[in-house]
Amino acid sequence: MQAITRRLRHQSVQPATSISSLKSVYPLSDYYNGADHRRFGSTSVATPGTGHRVRKGTGGRSSVSGIIATVFGTTGFLGRYVVQQLAKMGSQVLVPFRGCEDDPRHLKLMGDLGQIVPMKFNPRDDNTIKATMAKANVVINLIGREYETRNYSFEDVNHFMAERIAGIAKEHGGIMRFIQISCLGASSSSPSRVFSTKAAAEEAVLRELPWATIMRPAAMIGTEDRLLNKWAQFVKKFNFFPLFGDGSTRIQPVYVVDVAAAVTAALKDDGTSMGKIYELGGPDIFTVHELAELMYDTIREYPHYVKVPFPVAKAVAMPREILLKKVPFPLPRPGLFNLDEINAYTSDTIVSDNALTFQDLGIVPHKLKGYPTEYLIWYRKGGPKFGSTVSERINPEAWP
Repeated sequence: MQAITRRLRHQSVQPATSISSLKSVYPLSDYYNGADHRRFGSTSVATPGTGHRVRKGTGGRSSVSGIIATVFGTTGFLGRYVVQQLAKMGSQVLVPFRGCEDDPRHLKLMGDLGQIVPMKFNPRDDNTIKATMAKANVVINLIGREYETRNYSFEDVNHFMAERIAGIAKEHGGIMRFIQISCLGASSSSPSRVFSTKAAAEEAVLRELPWATIMRPAAMIGTEDRLLNKWAQFVKKFNFFPLFGDGSTRIQPVYVVDVAAAVTAALKDDGTSMGKIYELGGPDIFTVHELAELMYDTIREYPHYVKVPFPVAKAVAMPREILLKKVPFPLPRPGLFNLDEINAYTSDTIVSDNALTFQDLGIVPHKLKGYPTEYLIWYRKGGPKFGSTVSERINPEAWP
C-alpha cells in the first residue's frame, strides 16, 4: 500500500508535463478553437475606424459571426428573409416589434437557441429604441409602408422613423454598419409620396451617418409579397385585372431572397459598400401588362383586362384618402386601388444606367419566371395541379 501511495503522489506532482506531452502529439486546443483553420479566421465585417471582428466556428447557424444586428421591420415581408440570412451565418439578431408577442414568433425558428431575440419597443419612444440597440454593432432599418393609417402617415413611417433610428445609432458610438432600405425610384420630385418620403429618409440617414449603406430594391416578389399576391386575389374575386393607363409602365421586380442576400453581402465586404447607394432590380424589365400575363400564366386563368385611365383610377382611390383622418375608426387597406401606387405607375421604375447594382455586390439575381413565382400555383382552380393551360386557350371566335 505504501508503494502504491508513493507512486500516485509522484504522478500527481507533475500534471503539466503529461498534458504538455499530450498536446505536442494532439494539439487539441488549436484544433477545436480553429486557430489554424482557413474557415475559422476573422470575419470580413468592416467597421468605421476599428479592426475586424473575430469569428468562431465553421460559419453556420451555430457559429459566432461577431455580428449583433438590430433589425427594425423584421415582421414585414423582407424582414424574415434578412433574419434568416443573418442567422444562417451565425449572427445574433435583435428583433424589435411593436405589436403582439406572436408577431416575431416565426423568426425564432430561423436561428440557434438564443440567437433570435425579440424585443418590445415603441417607435415613438427613444428610450425603447436605445434599448434595442444597446448590445448591437450593426443596425438595419427595413421599416416602410405603402399606405397610410390613422396613426402613421408616410412621413412618420418612411422618413421620421429612419431619421430617429440613424440619430440614435450615431449617439450609440459602437455601431459598425448601418444599412437603410429605401425603394427604387426614390426621388424628392416623385408624384408618389412613398418615393418622396423614402428620398427624404436617405438624406436624413446620410446626414447623420455619411458611411451608411443605402439600398433601393424594386418591387419585391416572393411568397408573402404584396404585388402578385394582391393581383391574383383581385383576379380570383372579380375575374378581371385593371390596367392603369394602358399597362405600359415599365417596372423591374426583384426576387426578395436576392435583396436579403445583398444586405448580408454588404455586411461581409471589406467596407467598399459603406457610404454608397445600390439600386437592386431584377434581371428583366416588364411592363405592367407583361407581368400580369406572367401572373395569369402561373395561376392558369384566362386573362381579362380592363384599361382604367389614370384620372378614373385616382377618383376610385380618393375616398379612402379623404375619409382616413375624418372617421373615428380605422379603414381597411386600400388593396389594388391605392392612390399612391397609382401615382407611382405614372412613370417607369427601373434601375439607372450608372447605378451600383447586384453585380457590384457579387450577386446574380434570379429570373422571375419559374421558382420565384411558383407560390402563385395555389390560386389555381381546384388546387396547384389543375386549371387551364396556355395550350388550352382557344379564341372563342374559332369555336364551331
